[in-house]
Amino acid sequence: MDILIIAVLIIAAVILFLVELFVIPGISLAGISALVCIVYANFYAFANLGMAAGFITLGISTVACIGSLVWFMRSKMLDKLALKKDIDSTIDRSAEKKIKVGDTGISTTRLAQIGYANINGNIVEVKSMDGLLNEKTPIIVSRITDGTIMVEKLKN
Repeated sequence: MDILIIAVLIIAAVILFLVELFVIPGISLAGISALVCIVYANFYAFANLGMAAGFITLGISTVACIGSLVWFMRSKMLDKLALKKDIDSTIDRSAEKKIKVGDTGISTTRLAQIGYANINGNIVEVKSMDGLLNEKTPIIVSRITDGTIMVEKLKN
């Protein structure tokens, strides 16, 4: 009966250890439970079966944890869990291509560096060069760099 208890604790520890590593990110209940199971299995072997059985249990538990880790990493099961989708979508920047330096518009949101503005009937994301600009402030496009539209407050 003692060997059955130890075997069940080691199997539970290995399963929880693999769940901790590959399914649940970070330190969680599964990792703590795996540690408790493996430590208690070894303690139980040393306390109830003697020194020789304790060291045998310690060796078996070490080999079981390392062996299961190597087996799981080589198996196709890890490939089934892995994400393989590539992100190939892009942002629609057709409205930004219609805007040129010198175009005027009005901010539709507060420009706390970045916000939205209506320029030539297109709502686009813009970056303020004058710092904070309130909503409905007249603006002018001063430059366009790497798809970023830089605007300034329109001087009357």
